[in-house]
Amino acid sequence: MKHSSASATIPMINIHSLAEYRPEDFLIQRFDEYLQEHENLRLLHRHDFYHLILFTKGSGSHAIDFEAFSVQPFQIYFMIPGQVHSWDFMGEVEGYVVNFSSDFFQSFLLRPDYLETFSFFNGIARDSVINLPEAIHELLVNQFEQLLSKHRDASLLRIDQLKVLLLDLFFSVESYAVTKATLSLTNYNYIILKNYQKLIDKNFLTMRLPMEYAKLLFVTPNHLNALCKEHLGMQAGELIRNRILLEAKRLLINFGMNISEISYALNFSDNSYFTKFFKKYTKTTPEEFRKRNT
Repeated sequence: MKHSSASATIPMINIHSLAEYRPEDFLIQRFDEYLQEHENLRLLHRHDFYHLILFTKGSGSHAIDFEAFSVQPFQIYFMIPGQVHSWDFMGEVEGYVVNFSSDFFQSFLLRPDYLETFSFFNGIARDSVINLPEAIHELLVNQFEQLLSKHRDASLLRIDQLKVLLLDLFFSVESYAVTKATLSLTNYNYIILKNYQKLIDKNFLTMRLPMEYAKLLFVTPNHLNALCKEHLGMQAGELIRNRILLEAKRLLINFGMNISEISYALNFSDNSYFTKFFKKYTKTTPEEFRKRNT
């Protein structure tokens, strides 16, 4: 993807623009039709809405927050607003796409953070891409077909029925997305890890040490680190570092900021320290990453 000017940024796709600027907060479509209508979405972009796709046919790759995944039949992925995304398909691709705004469930669910209780809506790419077992294939296709049918309905209860159907789909996927590691988690430890991830997302610019988060979570740093190693396969500090690196990559694709400005935005003391940090964990310099991804 080539930028025509130094002020170019990652395009932010608005859900209303996909619906030809009608005030709709929900969209479902067969994926091949969606792709034909929105050919530009193959390139690097991000959304201001929730986005999910079930592939039923096709191959190629897609990337979420710069992490690449191979497309497979009956793979489903979920994205939250703000994540960076691109596609590179081979041949025909079929399936379903659903987009819905951050406000879609607002008047329907009492808990504003309800969607975050689903493991695939945590904003971590590897948790949001799920290869579904054969036992659930027919069920998921039927659920997407019900959504398509209801979306064409003109009844007064259409919107609430769409919400119920979509939540039911989430429950179906979640029941198969739970890993053995998650099954071994107690509810208490699960809450600690979820809250740790949420705190990192809100505070990674100013809080860089696991002990700072452990204090907010009312656990010891050793306990927090042990939980992360056992259930996430990484040390507690890696989660913080990965979130900083993700933000750095997002900003590097934004040509409106130079390296020094990005370093300052990420709260590094100087440009050279940011460059050393980035190269140590990505094996490439910020400048090289920018050239390779633009």
